[in-house]
Amino acid sequence: MAGKKTARVPRAAYEQELLRLQTELVKLQEWVRAEGARLVIVFEGRDAAGKGSTIKRVAEHLNPRQARIVALPKPTERERTQWYFQRYVEHLPAAGEIVLFDRSWYNRAGVEHVMGFCTKEEHQLFLRQCPIFERMLVEEGILLRKYWFSVSDAVQQERFRRRMKDPTRRWKLSPMDLESITRWEAYSRAKDEMLVHTDISEAPWFVVESDDKRRARLNMMAHLLGSVSYYEIPPPVLELPPRPPSTGYERPPRDLQTYVPDHAASL
Repeated sequence: MAGKKTARVPRAAYEQELLRLQTELVKLQEWVRAEGARLVIVFEGRDAAGKGSTIKRVAEHLNPRQARIVALPKPTERERTQWYFQRYVEHLPAAGEIVLFDRSWYNRAGVEHVMGFCTKEEHQLFLRQCPIFERMLVEEGILLRKYWFSVSDAVQQERFRRRMKDPTRRWKLSPMDLESITRWEAYSRAKDEMLVHTDISEAPWFVVESDDKRRARLNMMAHLLGSVSYYEIPPPVLELPPRPPSTGYERPPRDLQTYVPDHAASL
């Protein structure tokens, strides 16, 4: 698939399949809850590779009490003195939960290494410890899925341009994102080295071609669903109870409360 030009997924077909996959994700979540399973999904890739929009679609219809997105800020001074994996461990799921990591412990293999935020020794230690850490998660029974979103340099640059012009998405663009343009090859080498050390049989990497965001979302979601042997949990039978007769309650006068102005009426 890499390097091949593929037709853009038509919007109607995309939306129909997206809804079908999201419905299956709800079934997957119910299975996770009923079985007491623990599912961790790691989303990694270059800036503007489409990770965030995919995470949004994955989580859109899930119960936020059981599925949460973890996007950690830069570590505090205290966290910098901890074992590197420590602050991620506390966000791992308990029974019946799904955790989606919007970037993860792999920060050390990418941005920290390329931008000089960690030492060479810390980077090499990470590459040695990460496979051990992930094997421990899998041995513990955690379902671990890792997705790398791959975007071309031309598409990344175009997405950066659009973000600069869009006031609703400008917050997604930081000076460090722009710096990644000048360090494209350094990030490529860092990614290649990361895959050599951490693409293990117990927790393999799955690469998502993401120049076409619609295609990337559908492909990632379909792969995730196909990688877990879940089954549909029959929903409980619910019936609306009859509304009881009035006991004389009267609503207070509307002028005693402050209402939001009807802005919509001005459109």
